[in-house]
Amino acid sequence: MARSSLPASSPFELFPALSFVGEDVERMKSLGSEERGAVFTRREVVDFILDLVGYTPDRPLWRSSLLEPSFGSGDFLLPALSRLLESAFRDGIPPLQLKEAIRAVELHSDTFEATRKKIVRTLVERGLSRSESNELADAWLINSDFLIEDFAGSFDFVIGNPPYVRQELIPAPLLAEYRRRFTTLYDRADLYVPFIERSLRLLSANGILGFICSDRWMKNRYGGPLREMVSKGFRLKFYVDMVGTPAFQTDVIAYPAITVIQRAKSGPVRVAHRPQINAESLADLSVELKKASGRQSAAVSEVELGPSGSEPWLLEADARPSLGLIRKLEKEFPTLEEAGCSVGIGVATGADKVFIGPFAEMDVEADRKLPLVMTRDILDGTVQWRGLGVINPFEEDGRLAELDRYPRFAAYLEKHGEKLRNRHCAQRTHAGWYRTIDRITPSLAKTPKLLIPDIKGSAHIVLEEGQLYPHHNLYYVVSKEWPLNALHLVLKAGIAHLFVRAYSTKMHGGALRFQAQYLRRIRLPFWADLPPEDKDQLFEAGNTNSPELAISILKRIYRLSSTEASFLKQHL
Repeated sequence: MARSSLPASSPFELFPALSFVGEDVERMKSLGSEERGAVFTRREVVDFILDLVGYTPDRPLWRSSLLEPSFGSGDFLLPALSRLLESAFRDGIPPLQLKEAIRAVELHSDTFEATRKKIVRTLVERGLSRSESNELADAWLINSDFLIEDFAGSFDFVIGNPPYVRQELIPAPLLAEYRRRFTTLYDRADLYVPFIERSLRLLSANGILGFICSDRWMKNRYGGPLREMVSKGFRLKFYVDMVGTPAFQTDVIAYPAITVIQRAKSGPVRVAHRPQINAESLADLSVELKKASGRQSAAVSEVELGPSGSEPWLLEADARPSLGLIRKLEKEFPTLEEAGCSVGIGVATGADKVFIGPFAEMDVEADRKLPLVMTRDILDGTVQWRGLGVINPFEEDGRLAELDRYPRFAAYLEKHGEKLRNRHCAQRTHAGWYRTIDRITPSLAKTPKLLIPDIKGSAHIVLEEGQLYPHHNLYYVVSKEWPLNALHLVLKAGIAHLFVRAYSTKMHGGALRFQAQYLRRIRLPFWADLPPEDKDQLFEAGNTNSPELAISILKRIYRLSSTEASFLKQHL
């Protein structure tokens, strides 16, 4: 018999406090492949990863222990098993001495049973008896939740393609238990992040992990705790960017990378980008990547991760040429906010069809509505307001407006009362059933600001003179120190794109996320420190909208060489 999902030694019996999540685990076992984040990896890519981590049949693999935390249909497990058997048969190791060589976990019950049959069939075809094959399969395979399964020891190798599951799909009690156990399940982190954490913690001394999964954790906010964990006790050894390659058996939207991490002292990362997906090319690349540190080739380069801790890792090919400039600016200049600017995001209402509409037709008191600017209003680089407005339930001091003071406002809200009261944000506070998700600060509409769309291929920054309130797909920058026309020019002249391109995770199709967390990384001189002639020229260039003049000024105020300035020109 295969190991049960709730064996005598299950975590639910060993730790009674976990019993309340047992039903949730059972429900997760029946999810469809899309819901449980199942993506199938091509055989050539699997062999490449096994080569990179050193799980090769010329070694005594029967002395090692291998973990596959989400084995699915056996894309990784079956090739690894083939290598283990080749190594063991060559060295004359009896099959039943291989019981400790593999541990493989799969949550989905039907997938578990189907792959177990493949394992048994493979063993029988290699000459093992049916009873031996079943005994090994029972020892190796675990039908359970990897994140709460109890393991007796550590592992020399961890390989696989962890599930990519959004938090919203995880039952609340189970998600709470994951959060209690895993410090990396932070912010909006997907399930693959705690899979990496648990796998790393299970590595033996000098143990090595090889995963193919999304690379977003290497840059974005939710990946910070995992990056910090790696920087303190592990080494990112290899990074292979797989964006745009047919690494999987089906197309995926996520941007994948092969990540090899070892329990070892930190050191440079060997990096390759977008290899050809065929067995010969990948075998050659494996050899190149595993060459001694310091030996680079056209296909492989070495990168220092730079700042330790939770700082983003800048490993993408098109970000690295300008990495030296970015590090220089980070060392010599304050951040955007340290230089006197503030970054924010427009309002999310939670019910746009109720709160947003034609401004002139909104039948509420004048101070209960504001003209609204949306992404579509600034597509040509200037503000072309289309006449929309937003209902404003807040006073300037942040209190909700009292309904009895505004009868038309109250009547409008009651007309949509059922829809507003059913929102999640309204159910948390019944007295605030008519609030928007984000607080609206009316004075922001009258504040001059720079508007930046969230998702864009290049920096699209528009000056809004102080008449409109931004919608939630727009970020804004305001400043008490920098004149906005001068700041507008500096950011448009390549500085904003330089930093956002380096730190942002790319969306499908190559678009960037111009989010607050990336905008705040932009470096900017203190306005008070600039010579009067530079200030005058910035004003002049800002009023004439001359990018070439802006570049010449930026060369001076950022102390750039001609080569460094060329990185800015690329983004004009």
